Amino acid sequence: MANHSPRTTAPSMASAESGHRSAPDSLQAVLWDMDGTLVDTEPYWIAAEKELVAHHGGIWSTEEASALVGQSLEFSAGVLQAAGVALSVRQIIDHLIGEVTERVRVEVPWRPGARELLLALNACGVPCAMVTMSEQLLAREVAGQLPDGTFEFLVTGDMVARGKPDPESYQMAFDRLSVGRRLQKDRVVAIEDSLPGVTAAQASGVVTIAVPHFIPIPADPGRHVWTTLEGRTVADLDDLVARLTQGATP
Repeated sequence: MANHSPRTTAPSMASAESGHRSAPDSLQAVLWDMDGTLVDTEPYWIAAEKELVAHHGGIWSTEEASALVGQSLEFSAGVLQAAGVALSVRQIIDHLIGEVTERVRVEVPWRPGARELLLALNACGVPCAMVTMSEQLLAREVAGQLPDGTFEFLVTGDMVARGKPDPESYQMAFDRLSVGRRLQKDRVVAIEDSLPGVTAAQASGVVTIAVPHFIPIPADPGRHVWTTLEGRTVADLDDLVARLTQGATP
């Protein structure tokens, strides 16, 4: 497990405001989780879940809600049904997505350093894709708050048969980014905040960075833990990939 201190300066790739910079030497692409990684929407989801369960006469605790962080919406809807929500899985999903999307339209709660790092990657010409278990309505709302082309495409929960922790979504993103490019999985990075997310990313074979948010993520030699993205640079990602591809110990 790697846990390196953030670097605040880096030649040629120091900040998103410095204009176009040359592409990194080792890093080829970055795959971004959304909820909890790029944006702090987990409080929105938890509030929507609590309101929904209460409307159906039940009680939904923060601890119960936290256990669903990173899970597929179908799985979460099934748990909410067991908690007393008398709606179909599809109705629950549509309701929750609608509630969270409305909150995002009022205020996008960016995670510290995430938007800055994403824009810096874009300025360096590093292709990025979003890989989220949220569906397209919410994912497009968040992506729409960024400059056009920031993400080459979105892989959302309604596009896959098996949600995280299954690697299908990350494999789909890698395959799509590989069209017209010769990508190597040990040079593609996924950034995640939850255990289901990092499990999916690791299983797909890409370099995985965990940035824990709502719930702790157990130590594992197959992933790298950063406490925050604040102060992180493209050079930090490039250096991590370079160490791994050169066989150095992180």
